[in-house]
Amino acid sequence: MSILKVEKISKKIGKKEILHNVSLELNKGDILAFIGPNGAGKTTFIKCILGLQKINQGKILINGYDINKNFIKAIERVGCLVESPDHYMYLSGLDNLKIHARMYQNVYLEDIKQVVELVGLEDKINDKVNTYSLGMRQRLGLAISLLNSPDLLILDEPTNGLDPEGIKDLRILFKRLAKKGVGIVISSHNLRELESFCSRVCIISHGQIIEENSIEEIKKMDENKYILKVDASIQCQTYLAASDKIIDTNHIEVIKDEEEIAQFIKLLVNKNIKIYEVKKEQMSLEEVFMRKSGGDQGAKTFAKRNN
Repeated sequence: MSILKVEKISKKIGKKEILHNVSLELNKGDILAFIGPNGAGKTTFIKCILGLQKINQGKILINGYDINKNFIKAIERVGCLVESPDHYMYLSGLDNLKIHARMYQNVYLEDIKQVVELVGLEDKINDKVNTYSLGMRQRLGLAISLLNSPDLLILDEPTNGLDPEGIKDLRILFKRLAKKGVGIVISSHNLRELESFCSRVCIISHGQIIEENSIEEIKKMDENKYILKVDASIQCQTYLAASDKIIDTNHIEVIKDEEEIAQFIKLLVNKNIKIYEVKKEQMSLEEVFMRKSGGDQGAKTFAKRNN
């Protein structure tokens, strides 16, 4: 069943079109990686879904409710963590949660305790937030987003400030929520981490969706990555394409389809370059992103932040 349905939305700020004819559908239990270079329109898209910005055309449906026509019904089962969460710094984590709980119907102390346990803040929940680390504040923000038992969870950079153990806990939590039918949209620069738990991926560039599919399908590109072991990789440099690279003195990486790799191997052999091994590898999500986004400067900046 569709939890979120975005139909051909566009958003202009002044004369500049930030989003153009964007469509997207999220079903129960989907964990969607929503990725794109800086300035691609990710944050604007998220704010439009949450009703924080008005769209110029199109339609956004959450649980079947049009966000423009029936905002309260559409948004009542949505949880979100967008950018850096704001907290009452001189109150305890528990008091912060109690304040936010008042905005919802039928959220009780037992529900608050449950989300505290889910995000792993039991030992610090009675401490003042100004004593929290960045990662702990992020956990508190996530706890707030879960207070209303959402059907749709929208998260912008949820792993900010988290150590490896915290990221692992988050990964387990997201998978648990998805099994319960919660649809999750995650925007993050941490592509390697997204690849480990997301079921779908959507790539946006220059305000348009350029790819939307399952993680498995999106990585099955026409071109593949091959690692070749050769006697001297420097001898291959003249024959490498822009997307290929020398790994070390005896290994090169090339991106080719099956016909191209056959021709490439033949070329190297004809140039008296010895080939000891050819190994095909699946592309990572980061590599797919770079290829799909065209390798423009925005994509390079995006990938650089991820290294």
